[in-house]
Amino acid sequence: MTLNPKSILIYSGAERVGDGIYKLPFVSHLRHSFPDAWITWVAGKGHTVYAKELAPLVTPLINEVLDEADIGRHWSEMLGPPPLDGRCFDLVIDTGRVFRTTLIVRRIPHHYFISSAAGYVLSDFRPTPLRKSFSKAPSVAGLLREMSELVTGKPMPDTIDLELDQDTLDEAARLLPEGGKDYVGFAPGSNDLAKCWPLDHYIKVAHWVEEQGKCPVFLLGPNETHWAETIGKAVTTALLPLQNASEVTPWLTIALGRRLKAAVVNDCGAAHMLAAANTPLVALFGPTRPEKFAPNTKTLEIIKAQTWNASEMSAIPIDPVIAALKKIMATPI
Repeated sequence: MTLNPKSILIYSGAERVGDGIYKLPFVSHLRHSFPDAWITWVAGKGHTVYAKELAPLVTPLINEVLDEADIGRHWSEMLGPPPLDGRCFDLVIDTGRVFRTTLIVRRIPHHYFISSAAGYVLSDFRPTPLRKSFSKAPSVAGLLREMSELVTGKPMPDTIDLELDQDTLDEAARLLPEGGKDYVGFAPGSNDLAKCWPLDHYIKVAHWVEEQGKCPVFLLGPNETHWAETIGKAVTTALLPLQNASEVTPWLTIALGRRLKAAVVNDCGAAHMLAAANTPLVALFGPTRPEKFAPNTKTLEIIKAQTWNASEMSAIPIDPVIAALKKIMATPI
């Protein structure tokens, strides 16, 4: 089946910054496959950063963002008029997995519908062969790739080269100038402290980086600014570019990521921003599943606390992280 949709609706629940970055290759693939289509993004259950925080990045990709649309929450939505006042779309893509929500989203008038919920049972497009068990379903990125390739008939690139404005690129160059030592990044924070590897472990890895003649770079978000003094005293050569930036934006973090030789990250938004920069990453996981949330970058080493029979991040030893970092630093980009 060959599609040439003139209008596409993409339904999601909501997106934080990390989620929004994570989904950009999917959106970009649809845009490049259907360059003339009107693409509408609907956040049915909350706020999407595509409406505000990441709007400059998605403006070339998405024509319309319907934020906090309140669609897909209640069974009562199965009654009465269809959502969005009966607007009709050539193609509706449901990116979620909750069957009730899929039933509601499917009421939006459409010509073709795709959803992976319940093994694609309600979808006009299905992978061949179908998975026999939902437990074998791919990660979020894998499902988005699967659906995008089903409707476009084209392979989806692993990453995209985002167009960043010159002011952002110049600011990144000011903060991490070329011509010196190689930069190695660390993203020690997260919006959930349970996802954070201990800061003193990061500092010890940064000392190893110093011993290799390279420059540690700590990327601290707004929740971690109080760590800046501790890091500055413990790692005297470390740079903290976001603390010295004229304005902190997600695209500045991406631009800084392009200047890093490698980075060590928790499961956090910064990890996905660095992945969008194609930064080689060592990603550390404990209470969350890398099978679902691993950053999407070409060079990636995953270390899980479960290897040491635990889910706490503190169970991950320092030596395996250094070994993984040494490996990716030696990998040609």
